[in-house]
This record gives sequence, structure tokens and C-alpha cells, in this order.
Amino acid sequence: MNRRLFVLAATALAALPVSIPAHAANELRVMVHSSFALPKPLLAKFEAQSGTRLVIIKGGDAGEMLNKLILTRARPVADVVYGIDNTLVSKALAAGVLDSTALPTSDAPALQLGLSVAAVDYGFVNLNYDKAAVAKTGVALPKTLQDLTLPAYQGWLVVPNPATSSPGYAFLLATIAGLGEEPAFQWWAQMRGNGLKVVKGWSEAYYTEFTRNKGRHPLVVSYATSPAAEVFYSKEKITESPTASLNLAGGVFRQVEGVALLKGGAQREAALKFVDFMRSAAVQEALQTSMWMYPVQAGAARAEVMRHAAEPTSFDSLPTQTIADKGAAWVARWTRVVLK
Repeated sequence: MNRRLFVLAATALAALPVSIPAHAANELRVMVHSSFALPKPLLAKFEAQSGTRLVIIKGGDAGEMLNKLILTRARPVADVVYGIDNTLVSKALAAGVLDSTALPTSDAPALQLGLSVAAVDYGFVNLNYDKAAVAKTGVALPKTLQDLTLPAYQGWLVVPNPATSSPGYAFLLATIAGLGEEPAFQWWAQMRGNGLKVVKGWSEAYYTEFTRNKGRHPLVVSYATSPAAEVFYSKEKITESPTASLNLAGGVFRQVEGVALLKGGAQREAALKFVDFMRSAAVQEALQTSMWMYPVQAGAARAEVMRHAAEPTSFDSLPTQTIADKGAAWVARWTRVVLK
């Protein structure tokens, strides 16, 4: 469940060399983020049915991937991209890296990412808690984010840094959307004084600092699907998850990911087939236990283990253009408030 790091500025990557893969006539180059992980037999089936060989290019985490596409737009390194989400789509459109071809729309209007980006999956960044560790404290779970600023919850929460982690960034956006900008930063300042632990990324937060993995913090910023992943990766050693989601107002953000053709890319026909492939029933089912996201197609069968991953009934979001316009400034302000 290693997820996406968010790189805010393309300038940070400007000095890095970008490898441009050789492009054969029957190859479809697909740029993906580092968490792309569909089963190999499923990818092989697409190749056989389309008569095209897939060249999967891991572009790093989602923000880094987009920055690479921006840096190479004059000579595209891929034909199609998967992993552009609602925190990045406005930046991608403004940079002119996406083809303007209208793609299939989502069954649910709220999950649409625009005419040129076809939604594939969605998920929720939220708080997860360690059931045993919380029970051991004898303290009731907080009912609001503000409760977490109380002495009873000192040192409970570990968060990934929003400057280097996409779930950390999404959680910051959730607090701003749910609490309001000024109250959100006041909350973060209070949390700093109440033992908030900040780490670079999700993996360190979950696998090092979270009490479920012998850390010291019983609350962690993670995903609504994390409890299901706990059961799945136990290989039937447990039947009920030792963790659960804690969905507090201002603490839940919905992420929607999509697939799009790249401007100047080749293999247009194969690229359109790949868009349909990512929205097919087989992929919509497989991504649930390979990338731990929910399928965007309403009729897609749910994996049995996803019963441990109840979807939050409410969440807080911001317009994609607002995120594009203010996101960098918010992260800079968060850094001043929390880390300096």
C-alpha cells in the first residue's frame, strides 16, 4: 500500500534527466505512478486482444509523474497516462500535456475529472486507528478533530508531511475544506503543541510509527481501504481487521484517479483501447486488491475483502482549480506552522 508522494513544483525536477524509451510501431507507452500494480495476466490479455505490446513507464509518485510529463511535452515520453487525480488535473490541463479528445464519462457525475480524463477509481484518505492500542489507553475515540488537541490525546497522531506525501497533502486539503482555511491552520498549530508526529511519507507513518506495527502512535493518516488490506495481506490468519477508519469532519478527502491520452502521443487507437481496458469489469475488480482503490464503475463487483473497507458517508473536498491555485501556498504555510 505504498502510495503517492506529491511533488509540488516542476522546478525541483528540471535538472533531472528524463529517459525517453525507444518506441516501436506496435508499442503503447503508458506512464503510470509508482503504485500502479495490475496483475500481469490481465495486462497480457490486453496485449493479446489489442495486438499491442505495453511499455509501462513508472513515473514516480503522482506529482513527480506529472512534472516529468510537463518537462517532456515537446517530445512526449508516453502515449497515455494513468494516475492523474483531482488534486492534479487542473495543473495537467493548464500545462497542456493532455490530448483534448473527449473520453468516456463516469457513471457518477461527482466522480468525473473532465472531458479529457476518464475516471478509473477513487479512494478516501482518512484517519485509521489501532483497535487494541486505543482500547489499552482506556480513552474514548475522539469525536471531532478539535478533540485531538486535548491533553488526553497527546501524541496520538502521526501524519505524513504534505510537502512530500500525497496522503499527507490530501489530509491537509481535507482540514482546509472541512474546517475553513484559518481554523485549519489554527488546528495544526494546536496539534503541534499536542505531540503531533510528522514523517516524510505514508510508509514510515504506517509501518514505523503506527502502534499496529510497534510504533508509538495509535492514530495515523491512511486510507479507508487500509483495514481491508490488513486482512488481505494476513493470508487468512485474521478474519477481522485490527484497524478501523475514523471518519471525522474535516478529516476525510476523496481522491479520484483517471486515465488520459497525452498530447503528441502515438498509437492513438491503442491508447483509446487502453482507456476502455482500465474501465473494464476485469480491471475494475482487480484494482481493488492490487491498488486498494474503489472501482468507479457502478456495476463493478466488489472484492469480498472490501467489506472491511466501508466507504465514508461524508468527506470534504475543494474545487480542483482552487487546489491548483492555492495548494503550494498552503503547503508552505503548513511547513511554517508545524515544522518551524
